[in-house]
Amino acid sequence: MSRTIVPADYRPPRGLSNRHVQTLLPRLLPRRRLARDTEILNLPDGDFVELAWLRQAPRRDDAPLFILFHGLEGSFDSPYAGALMGAAQQAGWRAVMMHFRGCGQAPNRLPRAYHSGDTADAYWVIGQLAQRYPHAIKVAAGVSLGANMLVKLVAEQGGDGLDLAGAIAICAPLDLAASADALNTGFARIYQRHLLRSLKRKVMAKMAQGPMPIALSPHQFKELDSFWAYDNEVTAPLHGFSSASDYYRRASAGRLLSEIELPTLILHAADDPFMPGDLFDHLPTPSDSVRVEIARHGGHVGFLEYRRGGLRSWLARRVGEQLNDWAALGSAASGQPIPSASRSDN
Repeated sequence: MSRTIVPADYRPPRGLSNRHVQTLLPRLLPRRRLARDTEILNLPDGDFVELAWLRQAPRRDDAPLFILFHGLEGSFDSPYAGALMGAAQQAGWRAVMMHFRGCGQAPNRLPRAYHSGDTADAYWVIGQLAQRYPHAIKVAAGVSLGANMLVKLVAEQGGDGLDLAGAIAICAPLDLAASADALNTGFARIYQRHLLRSLKRKVMAKMAQGPMPIALSPHQFKELDSFWAYDNEVTAPLHGFSSASDYYRRASAGRLLSEIELPTLILHAADDPFMPGDLFDHLPTPSDSVRVEIARHGGHVGFLEYRRGGLRSWLARRVGEQLNDWAALGSAASGQPIPSASRSDN
């Protein structure tokens, strides 16, 4: 195993190691409800994204800033969002989530959507936040689709192309073709069906409003029953790819792991049902700037642990620890006092 790929310290509770239990259980547990303020940020092409800011943010303009990118068809209401943003808040960080186009409270304006390799919006948002908070330490995190996007973005921009101290990628489908295959197999087809239903509902609403660059009849569109079919007939033509294969090849971030210069933490479960178990065996060796922590169990964005008398998110605890580490390093380098922070026990 590469020295940049190490075992994670996550251990599932007794009886909860099954990957599908870990994947589904967070949706059934009570969620942390956090108050937010919504900001509409206009993009250069005339579209917009919604930012969800946690209230009770630090008053200091130089307080550290945590930027979260959600997964496919995710949002501020996703189970992991409250846990991760709450961990950042508890650690003394200002926290914001960027909703991908059409994933916030209102549909986006243009006849397009978002995809796993769509780095331009995140790049624009990080740039705007850099202007707004020039003296704040900033760390970005991505979950699932948002994690692949973030890894691709930091690889493209090099070590100083983004105003970020580090990046955290959680359950990133770094080989999109392999993930599409995994999601079309066995029980994982349940996840595929659920996600496709949400994607197709949004596109159908747009098709009813005006022309879309999709050469399908309504009946053919409804019959798309796999990510391979959907991405070939919808995602690719909407976003300038020639086919699903072309999209998967160009948008997958795994091929860029050896090129990353920004400090990056990748958290992964070997039993993630959204991707093959040997994912990293077929990817380039990560650069020395990357640390990959792989747990035997955890499912897809699950990683529930028994702590403080109940089931809690190990991901939130691990992210909180990492934020504390990077805040300390950044403060030491700048000579500024470390913002008040407590170890996250979410």
